[in-house]
This record gives sequence, C-alpha cells and structure tokens, in this order.
Amino acid sequence: MSTLVTNFVHEWISNNIPNTAGCDAISVTELTEKLFADAKAVGITSSEVEEDTGRIYAMILDAIVQQDADWTY
Repeated sequence: MSTLVTNFVHEWISNNIPNTAGCDAISVTELTEKLFADAKAVGITSSEVEEDTGRIYAMILDAIVQQDADWTY
C-alpha cells in the first residue's frame, strides 16, 4: 500500500466533497471520475488508487453520507 496514494485520496475527498453533494449515483460517479482525473494529473494511475484504497465510488459515497449525518441535528 502506498502512503502517497492513500494520503492523496483522503486529502482529495476532504477538499472536494462539496457540502451540497447529493448521494445520487450521478453525483458520486462524477466525483469518482474527477478524483481519477486529478490523480492522473499528479502521476497516480487509477489502478494504484484502487489497489491502495479499494472502491473509490464507495469511499466517496460514504464521505457524502457521513457529511450529511454530521449536518443533521
């Protein structure tokens, strides 16, 4: 497991999951594609991302759901 890739993914999710992101499949898919594009721009392949972190789609969905839960009072 590459710490570089794992750190990139966690930082990307922290910085790129907008407060208004919905849990619909289109929003999650678009964010997943953006993560892969941003990773590629810094020299990280989609294979490396998937190897190091598992399913990115599920991670992004979890981040959105958790964010929504944090805003519920």
